[in-house]
Amino acid sequence: MALASDVERAVALRRMKAIATGLLIGMAAVFAVSFALQETHGWLRYVRAAAEGGMVGALADWFAVTALFRHPLGLPIPHTAIIERKKDQIGESLGGFVQENFLSDEVIGAKLGGMSFAAPAGAWLERPENAERVALEGATAIRAVLSVVDDEDVLALLESLARKHMLAPEWSSTLGRMLELVLRDGHQRPLVDLLADRAADWMAANRETVVRLVAERSPSWLPSVVDSLVGERLHRELASFVAAVRADPDHQVRRSIDGWLADFAHDMQHNPETVDRVEALKHSILDDPQLHEAVASGWDSIKAALLDAVENPDSALRASFVRAVMDLGSRLRTDTAMAAKIDAWIAGAAGYLAHTYREQITGLIADTVARWDGPETSRKIELQVGRDLQFIRINGTVVGSLAGLAIFALAQALLG
Repeated sequence: MALASDVERAVALRRMKAIATGLLIGMAAVFAVSFALQETHGWLRYVRAAAEGGMVGALADWFAVTALFRHPLGLPIPHTAIIERKKDQIGESLGGFVQENFLSDEVIGAKLGGMSFAAPAGAWLERPENAERVALEGATAIRAVLSVVDDEDVLALLESLARKHMLAPEWSSTLGRMLELVLRDGHQRPLVDLLADRAADWMAANRETVVRLVAERSPSWLPSVVDSLVGERLHRELASFVAAVRADPDHQVRRSIDGWLADFAHDMQHNPETVDRVEALKHSILDDPQLHEAVASGWDSIKAALLDAVENPDSALRASFVRAVMDLGSRLRTDTAMAAKIDAWIAGAAGYLAHTYREQITGLIADTVARWDGPETSRKIELQVGRDLQFIRINGTVVGSLAGLAIFALAQALLG
């Protein structure tokens, strides 16, 4: 598109140059004819004066316009080919102009202060087709990231984060304080109740197991009848004991468990030996190769699920993302307080960026222009504005003709 535009500008520039040059040639022809015949036809002196002024104006403006871009007739006349010679200064001046008139704090603040970003963006996002488009672009981005990211790098990053945020901090004191809070609020009681219920259920379902275990461990010389009686009695006593623990919220066993847990919570915070054991247990668990394999397998599953979700336009993840985008759009459009905060954040961020990096931006303009080739820079600028500058030549021809005619007529009137 840019190439076609340059070609069109070049054609238009050549056309205007031909018109302006044609006027100059026409003025020269009129001047020659009127100069040759003015003694025979007196009125041709006025025509000659007008043509002479037109030629002077056309030549002067041709020289002025041409001197901007190149040396007229290839002659190294001083103060010509201005753009080619002064392109670096032009780039610096352009950068300064942009900085002062477009990137100043006052201009940015005035422009962004009265603009609303959140509400129009919300109205756009609220439309289903636009939410689908955002979802499609997001899916493309996710797919690109997942295809570029190396699995080994991801696992290495996860391991690094785990070691920094999980292995490095000391767990024992934190776990001890958490256990104290659990005991203070009585959250351990449902667990003790569950253990007692499980024990009671096991005793009820395993009477024969208890009897058999007693028989297997009793002396061989005892009669089997005695073994059975002892086993039955032991089972009844154990069942009665478990039932008592279940029924009595203040049972001695429950108090013993609470006391042991309280002592353990205290030791995890203040007993160096217990702290070392808890930390050693933490390292043994987190350094377990099976845990690493589980993490790798989990990442593979997550990656496969994400790829499947982004590839499938009817996936639940895709639909949820579209709904989330539409909900966000609705909130941005209807929640004026939220929209005002976002607008203020955007304006502040844009102002900060413009204030912080405006010198780099203007420096980029100056550096870019400085890297341009001189003749190429002149050609580019001429393609942009040269057609309009040819009107200066045309206007110079016309104004010169009128001025020459007026001056000659005035001289004839005053001096005869």
